[in-house]
Amino acid sequence: MIIPEALAHFQNTKNNNGTMNTSNLFGLLDLVLTCVGHHNYEVAEVTFGFWYKLSEDPYHANDDDRTIKFKPYIERLIGAVCRHCQMEPDHEGVLEESDDFAGFRSRVSELVKDVVFIVGSASVFKHCFYSIHGQNNLPWEVTESALFIMQAVAKNILPDENEVVQSVVESLLQVPESAHAAVRFTTLLLLGELGEWMDKHPAVVEPVLHCVLRSINDPSLAVAASNSLEAITSICRDHVKSHFDILLQVVSALVTLPIPTETAVRVVKGVTKVCSRLPDHQIADALHQLCKIHVDELTRICQVENQSKVVAKTSSDPVYWLDRLASIFRNLSVNAKKSEQHPCQLAITFTWPCLSMTLDKFQTDRRVMERCCRCLRFALRLIGHQSAPLLQPLVTQMVRLYNAHHHSCFLYLASILVDEYGSENDCIGGLISMLEALLPRAFQLLQEPQGLSHNPDTVDDLFRLFARFLQRNPAAFLHSPALPAIFDCAMQAAALDHRDANASVMQFLSELIHTTRTREEKLSFELRDQLMSTMLRPKGPILISTLITASIFSLSTCSLPNVADVLLEFMLVDRQSISSWMEQTLENLPRQSPSGCVAVRPEQLQDFRHKVIRAETSLELSNALRDFSRLYR
Repeated sequence: MIIPEALAHFQNTKNNNGTMNTSNLFGLLDLVLTCVGHHNYEVAEVTFGFWYKLSEDPYHANDDDRTIKFKPYIERLIGAVCRHCQMEPDHEGVLEESDDFAGFRSRVSELVKDVVFIVGSASVFKHCFYSIHGQNNLPWEVTESALFIMQAVAKNILPDENEVVQSVVESLLQVPESAHAAVRFTTLLLLGELGEWMDKHPAVVEPVLHCVLRSINDPSLAVAASNSLEAITSICRDHVKSHFDILLQVVSALVTLPIPTETAVRVVKGVTKVCSRLPDHQIADALHQLCKIHVDELTRICQVENQSKVVAKTSSDPVYWLDRLASIFRNLSVNAKKSEQHPCQLAITFTWPCLSMTLDKFQTDRRVMERCCRCLRFALRLIGHQSAPLLQPLVTQMVRLYNAHHHSCFLYLASILVDEYGSENDCIGGLISMLEALLPRAFQLLQEPQGLSHNPDTVDDLFRLFARFLQRNPAAFLHSPALPAIFDCAMQAAALDHRDANASVMQFLSELIHTTRTREEKLSFELRDQLMSTMLRPKGPILISTLITASIFSLSTCSLPNVADVLLEFMLVDRQSISSWMEQTLENLPRQSPSGCVAVRPEQLQDFRHKVIRAETSLELSNALRDFSRLYR
């Protein structure tokens, strides 16, 4: 308790410029460093909060003369925690992530990253390296802990550094296979952290890649090697594209490696970025091979009769392969001319039957459906309008499966289709038909008792779909006979206290009101006038009442800016009517809070109304709503 209280004392005695008075601080630092030097690392860890707070002072002061005074203390701190990070000499293998000591080392890494600016990353990096370089009889645990601290600061090393990093990389490449597994593990992680430096020094990339690939099949090193490989392929992709065939083999072998699924997905991401750098005439075949690895496994899973054999996060789980496919489509970056066939079109056309089969096979499994829709989303985004041949079969299947199981991810995927094809005259009719086929089941779900609060994902995705129509083809959407029912649903959903769902509802309402003042070439005057006369003006009083009362009694404060956007958009169209409707709404508000106390006086009601009507920005409206709602809470 002494250390936090002492720091609090110094924080409360600041100079006029906001920095701490250091007249007695350095004596305290000596005392705290004595604690850091205690043989028990748990005692040292008690001081970490002190160092975090302390580092804020020189950081905000931005005064080199002041910062340099702290330098010797931070050097001693880093040296002490480096010693604490040493494993036991008789420790075998690498540390398990669940190990308490591994957790401590992780917190040390974060601490070093937070305070290293005071002494300089390059200085720490060099000091740690020189402390172990050329020391033949140094205990392995000392070497490993120095490498661990180097790894914490390696990303801060400037790519054009030419003094010591070259020697470091050469030394790391010479670590023998007979070295302790923990030393080799940290060596691999450190190599991965130096990716940006290696990108500027391509001569070392190939030997480092070979070092990583040699280690990836070792069960104790697979995680570190995979993380390093992901960094190298993502950052140094231009220098490893000649090794793409070998990287394909690694992707194929990932299923046999003892690594977390998330790590495997990152490796696929890195290899995909290398694929993006291949010559244009090679990308189509390379992508086909990359996709085929995963398509073959998904096909095999779909052909298994007994779904009970599916085990989550294993190779029998379709999500295991869908996440990898999604990573490919998400991270591939190809510059294709609109007049030419997209180099990725053939691979996506090849993948579609497998994805369609997966949708049918696992149609009752929400988790698989969400991942499959996510994969399709990235595939559609990748090739844009050239995915048109998939449009009809995809929409047909989506509508059928949504009506059977109402997975909201199909509504989200529908919004992607509208975003891509909504401006195309040849497609808009089919997309409107898709909307009208999805709506009955969605409305049925939301009209059930507590339907809105029990299905916020459906609300979120459904109103995002409506907003996409308004953004891409408002005329076609406003002609839909379903529009009145959609607007009524929006007014009911406006009081739903769910951040994402409410944001989508408010975005839809803002877009809808905004269409009444769009340019003539986008929407005819007759259609805009019809929207105002048949919907917004007749239902405006109810909408304003719903928005105001929801802001006071239902919605969280974080949702009020979205309500403010709708009110501002409406006032830009008809401020006079809003003023009248506001007056009616405020007259009907209770004058007492739920506890029975007087909540609001007549002058406060009028003040709120005037603030709203006179507001010119969304921020002014949001502040007015927030202040007024507090009277009732």
